[in-house]
Amino acid sequence: MRTLDIDKYHAAVEVYYDRDAGDFEERYWSNPVLQRIRQSFREILKSLPFERALEIGCGPGIDLAHLATIFPEKQLHGIDISGAMVSHAQAKLKAKSLENARVLIATTDDLPALFSEEQFDLIFVFFGALNTVPDLEEATEKIFSRLSRDGHLFVSFVNKLYLAEIFIHLLKGRPRSAFRRFRSSWGGYSESKYLQSKCYSPRQVRRICARYAFEIQRTGFSILYPAWYRAQWVENFSRLTKILWKIDQILNKTWLWGTGEYISFVYRKY
Repeated sequence: MRTLDIDKYHAAVEVYYDRDAGDFEERYWSNPVLQRIRQSFREILKSLPFERALEIGCGPGIDLAHLATIFPEKQLHGIDISGAMVSHAQAKLKAKSLENARVLIATTDDLPALFSEEQFDLIFVFFGALNTVPDLEEATEKIFSRLSRDGHLFVSFVNKLYLAEIFIHLLKGRPRSAFRRFRSSWGGYSESKYLQSKCYSPRQVRRICARYAFEIQRTGFSILYPAWYRAQWVENFSRLTKILWKIDQILNKTWLWGTGEYISFVYRKY
């Protein structure tokens, strides 16, 4: 992609998330599915040793502030493409007097220059921030360039191979919607707001990351458990969805792990 095209791409993503920033956190706290998945991400992250961590796509600083609070002796950095998101994150860190964390407006393209003299022993990406980069291979190379040897990368993606979603749309007679994630440009979750983005399969992620690191863990989320945008199912069928969450844990031991709404990986750099 040409530099001009990349700039336009980044600008479109920035505008989308600037508009999304105002009530982003309020919507998160009202969604039990997002809360449950985020807590699972955090538990995985907390099992990894680190002294200096970087979050890519930190949004309004929900996780950065959480980690800075429970690990006051660690140094944490966050970047986000959205100036509005970064403003929210900075305000949150200031309100909590968290001096061991800082946030900057930046993209993965900026990492080599932004941290030219620094490396991290933990880099993490929650939810789908890397679904919005213009070139995943280039972004991955730049991420690993800032990760120290034997450092860990936790990364998650919106999954191209979300089987439950495919079946639901096919049953409703919506074949175009069923395979929307297979398009060269996905467009995001909203029917009314377009987001520059692309979905990836487990195989695509593994092929790219295998050049730089060992895979030490992989997990699928919302295989049968409802996706975050069907949170009302959790409220309406509480007992059933608790069972589905447990079934997902079993399915993670099978090939079906890679068919959930989100996929996550932990890598240790060579």
